[in-house]
Amino acid sequence: MTALTAITERTSYRGRYKNTKILREDLIKIMEAGLSAPSGCNKQTTSLIAVDDADLLSKLHELIGKPNAKTAPAMICVLTQKMIAYRDRVFNIQDYSAAIENMLITIVELGYQSCWYEGQITDTDAIGRKMADILGVPGDYDLVCFLPVGIAEEPLSRPDKKHFEERAWFNGFRTKG
Repeated sequence: MTALTAITERTSYRGRYKNTKILREDLIKIMEAGLSAPSGCNKQTTSLIAVDDADLLSKLHELIGKPNAKTAPAMICVLTQKMIAYRDRVFNIQDYSAAIENMLITIVELGYQSCWYEGQITDTDAIGRKMADILGVPGDYDLVCFLPVGIAEEPLSRPDKKHFEERAWFNGFRTKG
């Protein structure tokens, strides 16, 4: 599969996952792809934890409350550190977003599916911090996202996307040509 095919085939999978163990070497490839993402001023503010231990997954899923994600045999937790990169600018959100997208594409390329879960764990109920505590993450890191990883048990469904011409132009906003 080419990178472009993986990008266009990727979708947010919210269905059940098959009970098939994810190979460690695949998790390493996924995480390496994430850590290869660009980083503002090369501060490398993104760190990752892959979880494939059934007992640990169960503890994390008790906090998360996403029923379909609970069936995934592995997850990758995305950590970030806020640090000044340039003048008073912090780029950690851009850094971890680029890492997540690289991982989502790699997950599809390897034959798995996933979904970017962030809002549910960074809300005021601080689920991400509770997950971080279970994983022994120091307080100067924030757990901002988790990606379930597994083989889809259900058919994939893709949302309709707006046509290219509605969102992309050449030489000016909404210009033709």
